[in-house]
Amino acid sequence: MAMGRRKKRRQGTLWVETGQLARGPGHPFYRRLNEVLEAEGFDEQVERLCARFYAGQVGRPSLPPAVYFRLLLIGYFEGIDSERGIAWRVADSLTLREFLGYGLSDGTPDHSTISRNRRLIDLEAHQEIFTWVVRVLARKGLVSGKTLGVDASTLEANAALRSIVRRDTGEGYEDFLRALAEASGIATPSREELAKIDRDRPGKGSNRDWEHPDDPDARITRMKDGRTHLAHKAEHAVDLDTGAVVAVTLQPADRGDTTSFGQTVEEAMDVLADVLEDPVAAEHLADDVVAELIADKGYHSNAVLAAHHRLGIRTYISEPRRKGRRRWRGKPREKAATYGNRRRIRGDRGKALQRRRGELVERSFAHCYDTGGLRRTHLRGHRNIHKRQLVHVAGFNLGLLMRSLVGAGTPRGWRGRFSPLLGALSSLWSRFWRRPRRIWGPKATRRLLGGDLSRGLAHA
Repeated sequence: MAMGRRKKRRQGTLWVETGQLARGPGHPFYRRLNEVLEAEGFDEQVERLCARFYAGQVGRPSLPPAVYFRLLLIGYFEGIDSERGIAWRVADSLTLREFLGYGLSDGTPDHSTISRNRRLIDLEAHQEIFTWVVRVLARKGLVSGKTLGVDASTLEANAALRSIVRRDTGEGYEDFLRALAEASGIATPSREELAKIDRDRPGKGSNRDWEHPDDPDARITRMKDGRTHLAHKAEHAVDLDTGAVVAVTLQPADRGDTTSFGQTVEEAMDVLADVLEDPVAAEHLADDVVAELIADKGYHSNAVLAAHHRLGIRTYISEPRRKGRRRWRGKPREKAATYGNRRRIRGDRGKALQRRRGELVERSFAHCYDTGGLRRTHLRGHRNIHKRQLVHVAGFNLGLLMRSLVGAGTPRGWRGRFSPLLGALSSLWSRFWRRPRRIWGPKATRRLLGGDLSRGLAHA
C-alpha cells in the first residue's frame, strides 16, 4: 500500500451542499441521552418553566432554555469547569452540536450568552430542573427516599487570599500589616518583617474580620489537602439504596456541620414531597420517605439528635469520643435521642450503613467535583454558583439513569465499557501470535497443557 501525502491547502469551493459535508457517526452516549430527554418531555418542561424569563416582543436572538440546560449538562459529562470552556468545546465538536440541535451552518453560543441566560433564569427554575430529574429517576425505580446519607465537601472559590479586605475599614491585608509594623516601631518594614508579624499574630484568618470584596460569600477555610483558601461548602443528601443525590445545598464554608445539616435535610424533604405528587414516581418510593439519616461524627449534637427524634426520624450519626460522663439533668429528650442513636450505630445495620454512606456520598463528590470539573468554581456569589451546581449534580443523576440503560454514565465510561474485551484480545494476540516459538516449544506446551499429555506431545 502506497504512502499517502497530505494535500496542500487550496482554495475551497464557494458553494457546498450540506449533504456532501463529511460527518462522523456521532457519540452514541449523547444520542441515547437525547432520546431519554425527549421521551420524558425535557424540552417542553424547561420551555414552560422558563417562559416568563423571555420577552414577548422581538428582541436580541435568544438561547433556547433547553439548549442552555444542555450546555450545563455538557459541563458535567465532559468535565469542563468554566462556561467559556463549554462554549469552546461545543464550537469544536460535531457530536455536541448534534446533541444541542445545531446544524453545521449554525453558530454556537459563546460564553457571554451562556452567562447572560444564567443571570436571567432564577435559582428556583434551576431547582425545578434538579427536582424534575429526581422525579424521572423515581419513575425508573432509581430513588427510594427512605435512607439518606449526608456529608459535605469544600469548593475552592474564585478569589485569592491576598485580595481580602477588612470588613470594618476596607483596608487591604498588606496595608493592615504595615500599619501594625509602624505601630510597633518599624518605620519601613521589609517583606520578611511583615511575614514575621503575620506569623506570630493570633486569629489572623478570622472570617468575622475579613472578606473578599468581589465574593463576600467566600469564607477562609482549611481545604482537605491542608491548604488555607477561600472556599464554599457543598452538602449532599444521597439515597443510600441507589446512590442518587436527592438534595444539594451550597453554604458558607465556615458554617458548622450541625448547623448546615438541617437545611440539607429540609431541602431533601421538599424535593421528595414534590416527587410524591407524581403518581407514577410515588409508586416506586418507599412508604416512609426520609425515615433514616446517616452522617459522620461532625454532625453529632444534642440539638440535631433531639430535633429528628421528635420528627420520628431514626439517626445513625457517629458519636465522637468524649472524656468523662455526660450530665443529662433537665434534658430527657436529648438523653433518649442520644442513647437511641448510640444503640443503633453500634449494631450491624448501623455499621453497614456507615460504610455505605462513605462509599456513595464520597462517590458523588468525586464524580461531580473532581472528574466533573467543579472542584474550583469560576463564578462568584452563592446564587450564581448554586445554579451551576444544581444542573451539574442533575447531570450526575442522569448518569445513573444512563448507566442503568446502556451500562455507562458518561461518554468516557461508554468508551471504557469495551476495555476488558480489548484487553483480553490484546493478551491473546501477544501470547499466541507475537511469540509463537515460545508458545509452541516443548516447555511452553507443558506449561499450557500440563501433566503427561504435555510431555507426550513434546517428545512426539
